[in-house]
Amino acid sequence: MGENFAATSAGALDVQAVRALFPVLHQQVHGHPLAYLDNGATTQMPLAVIDAMRTFEAHDRANIHRGVHTLSQRATDAFDGARAVLKQFFGAGKAHELVFTSGTTEALNTIANGLWAGGPQHAWLHEGDEIIVSGLEHHANLVPWQHAARHTGARLLILRADDEGRVHEADLQKLLSPRTKVFSITACANATGERPPYEAMLAMASQAGALTVLDAAQATSHAVPRIDQIACDFMVFSGHKMYGPMGTGAIVGKRTALQQLYPLRLGGDMVDWVSYDSAGFAPLPARLEGGTPNVGGAVGLAAAAQFITAQGLAAIDAHVHALRAHAVAGLQAVEGVRVLAPHATQAALVSFVAADVHPHDVGTLLDERGIAVRTGHHCAQPLLDQLVQGPTTRASFAIYNTHDEVDRLIEAVAYAVKALR
Repeated sequence: MGENFAATSAGALDVQAVRALFPVLHQQVHGHPLAYLDNGATTQMPLAVIDAMRTFEAHDRANIHRGVHTLSQRATDAFDGARAVLKQFFGAGKAHELVFTSGTTEALNTIANGLWAGGPQHAWLHEGDEIIVSGLEHHANLVPWQHAARHTGARLLILRADDEGRVHEADLQKLLSPRTKVFSITACANATGERPPYEAMLAMASQAGALTVLDAAQATSHAVPRIDQIACDFMVFSGHKMYGPMGTGAIVGKRTALQQLYPLRLGGDMVDWVSYDSAGFAPLPARLEGGTPNVGGAVGLAAAAQFITAQGLAAIDAHVHALRAHAVAGLQAVEGVRVLAPHATQAALVSFVAADVHPHDVGTLLDERGIAVRTGHHCAQPLLDQLVQGPTTRASFAIYNTHDEVDRLIEAVAYAVKALR
């Protein structure tokens, strides 16, 4: 098997061959083989990504653009090449551009703040306008919009979830109006795994005249949305959730929409000209990428996209769905355990609570058995306050996880619940 490919000829994943590509998995924690089930927070990096970054740093490291020396030109080519790979990965065409960021949080802040930071004469958002955000969102897709509403006098409306954690098109229709200027929603709720009907909702909001935003952070590792197939003005993602390096991500967006954003990082490489009194901004994407870019990170991010493509999105998607279904069935059989959104069959994560047992205690006992999970509100406190009035334990799956690890999870949760009561 090649370093970048570990699928069988029939298209199904050879999970053991995949695992061999991830060095971090081959260790013990507290005397047990590591079962890394915290992929919704951060996925691990395969050798293909590590090697791509090492090669850049060892041979081509230099600052990009304007340098006439060979290394600068090679670094510029690597950076531009990474952008091209990622644009293709997300279905971006001539009408689109990709702007590198440090991740989803910076991307969403760039959008939310960029729609008003240029002053009233340039702003998209004004007093009396309305912003709609779903009730499923990570704080990074809520707090920046709260901030934008406060600064502009716009009104923030929440498309609330029902008691099962679902959002509905009929409820969105009731909120849409001629005042709607922005609609933002996740492709997958990181706290529950809920997969909203975002394609239909984005189309509804776009038809109402709103700019549309999709947080694809939890989808890019297995169910990549193509921006050319949905009514989306801005799609955002993070590299560290798709087998890439931390501190990387991007906005993939329509050029016409990106032109609406006032740049938030002012300085080098984002200007066309500068005088002591004024400055002119460079064309996209440079105008939104001020400062020294993370070139090595961009190279690694592109390598991660190529890794996912090589394994096959359909095979990855089917694998993580099967792991999730296995976990849901096993956890629901544990007395006192409640699984959130068990209906969310397209998810790669499972979030649960146990009666009279704190999630942090569950997570600690699982760690003692070498099982890494996430506990807390998962940066989605309003949603979890509505659904369970507190934190949860979350296991999240990736290409390299196995059904044996799911069995270990179920057994360990059953032990923890019994021991902690």
